[in-house]
Amino acid sequence: MQIHEVTFRETTPINGYGPGFFRVGGEVFQGAVIVQPEQARAWEGYADDAPLLALAGIADVLFIGTGAETAHIPADLRTRLEEAGLGVEVMHSAAACRTYNVLLSEGRRVAAALLPV
Repeated sequence: MQIHEVTFRETTPINGYGPGFFRVGGEVFQGAVIVQPEQARAWEGYADDAPLLALAGIADVLFIGTGAETAHIPADLRTRLEEAGLGVEVMHSAAACRTYNVLLSEGRRVAAALLPV
C-alpha cells in the first residue's frame, strides 16, 4: 500500500480533540468551535447561529459535530442554514473532524461547527 502525506497548504486543519477541547491549526480551543479553512473561533452552540449563517457563500458544506454521539440539531436551525444555501451534514464530532480534514485536503469549500466530546 502506498501512503501519501496530506498537506493542508495555507488552510486550518483540525489536529485533534479530547474531552472538552479541540486543537485546530495548532491552537487549543476549550468548548465548541467553528472551523473554516482560514480560521477557527469559539462558538456558543446552536443558539449562536449568526456565525453559521455568515458561512453562506464561503462554504458549500457545513459539518455539524454533535458531540460524542450523533444527535439531531434543532429543525429550525437546519432550515435557516439550508435556506441560506449551506449544505448541512450532521454527525458526531469525531466523524465531523475527520470528514472536514479530508475535504479540506481536497481543496473543497467546507466548514465545521463542533460541540465538544
